[in-house]
Amino acid sequence: MRFHSRQAAGQELGLRLAEWADDGELPQPVVLALPRGGVPVATQVARAIGAPLDVLVVRKIGVPGRPESGVGAVAGDDPPVFDQQGLWMTGLSEDRLAQDVARERAEVQRRAQVYRGDRAMPDVGDRTVIVVDDGLATGATARAALRHLRRLEPARLVLAVPVGAPGTVAEMRSEADTVICLLQPPDFQAVGLWYDDFDQVGDDEVIAMLAEYRTLAT
Repeated sequence: MRFHSRQAAGQELGLRLAEWADDGELPQPVVLALPRGGVPVATQVARAIGAPLDVLVVRKIGVPGRPESGVGAVAGDDPPVFDQQGLWMTGLSEDRLAQDVARERAEVQRRAQVYRGDRAMPDVGDRTVIVVDDGLATGATARAALRHLRRLEPARLVLAVPVGAPGTVAEMRSEADTVICLLQPPDFQAVGLWYDDFDQVGDDEVIAMLAEYRTLAT
């Protein structure tokens, strides 16, 4: 099984969540996408369950010289969340990555302003919060997002992704109240391998999708 695109994956994920919503298991839902790749998925999910849609910007903290290899992530003004095993394997320390953390935290603030403008972050207290991304590899960004949101006291915290590494999906069950993952291939390797179309999503696309969804929802 593969997904044609993020939008197609979002439609399948939305069908699963719509069944729960119809059964009354997702009261007062709000969908938060992890940009950028999670936005086209989350748009379809939010549409399927008739929920508000917004973004939660989280930035990966990469290995110096290998930014694609994450050893942690940061959300908002929260302390960074590190993968201790990843730090050990790379010979890094939290202190050594302090400048990287500061840089990524500044990028979180910049992107939040770009995507949301003057709009406030949705109030998630006592609501069902559904965090959506296009997949789970190491889980660093999802973990940071879930811990950030947990501090805001949602009624229920749901992580929903189309595909993920089985071990990471299992780990996320201690961070979210519910984890929904449609596909957990034993030979996972990377998120992009499970999509026919996995082109990078740009900032302009994120802004356009959020604006279009707000227009259609009003």
